[in-house]
Formats: sequence, structure tokens, C-alpha cells
Amino acid sequence: MDVIRLLDIRDTPLSVDEVYAAVGDHAAGGTTLFVGTVREQDQGKPVKRLSYSAHPSAQAELRRVAEKVAADFPVTALAAVHRVGDLELGDVAVIVAAACPHRGEAFAASRRLIDDLKAEVPIWKHQLFDDGSAEWVGACE
Repeated sequence: MDVIRLLDIRDTPLSVDEVYAAVGDHAAGGTTLFVGTVREQDQGKPVKRLSYSAHPSAQAELRRVAEKVAADFPVTALAAVHRVGDLELGDVAVIVAAACPHRGEAFAASRRLIDDLKAEVPIWKHQLFDDGSAEWVGACE
């Protein structure tokens, strides 16, 4: 069975319950979830809302990143979903999860999954600030 249980880029709200259920595994002693949300400030500037856009290759790149994490850690299950489109303050933008035999491995795998997703998957954030200014932030940092 493939340990990569759920990977998606969606324009609909994300569900923590769906991601947690996807990585449920009786072989895992530790399961970690990371939930990224739209925050009210970035670099000291009040954020009004933001929008995410993804390159057509983003899904394939997300799979490549997940496969590398699965190869480097003893994961029993992995999942990652990222939102695209317009988001408001508090909306869930990304969820990643890792299940492993032990908690330390689960934390490390989950951390690598979100860090590599942010660094390597071509998803861009357009932030709109309260003062009317805006900026593009590349997820491939």
C-alpha cells in the first residue's frame, strides 16, 4: 500500500478531519498534523485577505516532495492539501500530516513535508493589506 494517502491542491475549504482520517494507521505510534492559517499580520503589516495561485505542475511537484519524505523517514502514512483561490483571515491554507512508528519521526517527517512544500512546490500567495498595498510571495522560497 502507498504511504502517501492524500495529496491535493483545492479551491474548496480544507478539512483537518479528512487529513487526519487519511493518515490513520494502526502501525503508527505518532501522528502529527500541521495546519497553516491566514494570519492577521505579515511583517508587521495588517493583512486584509489573500489569494493563492498554483502552477499547473504544482500537483506533480507536491507528489515528488511527498515521495522524498516517504523515502527519508519511516512513515506509515502521509498527507498534504493546499488551498488555492481567495482566503479570509483564519481560513485554513494548508494541512500536512505524517504518521510514523514514533512521535519524533512523525514530527520530523511532518516538518520536512511542510518545509519542502513551501520551498519547492510552485504555489504563490498574493497578500492584500489593510492600507491598500499588496505583495506577491512565492511559496518556492
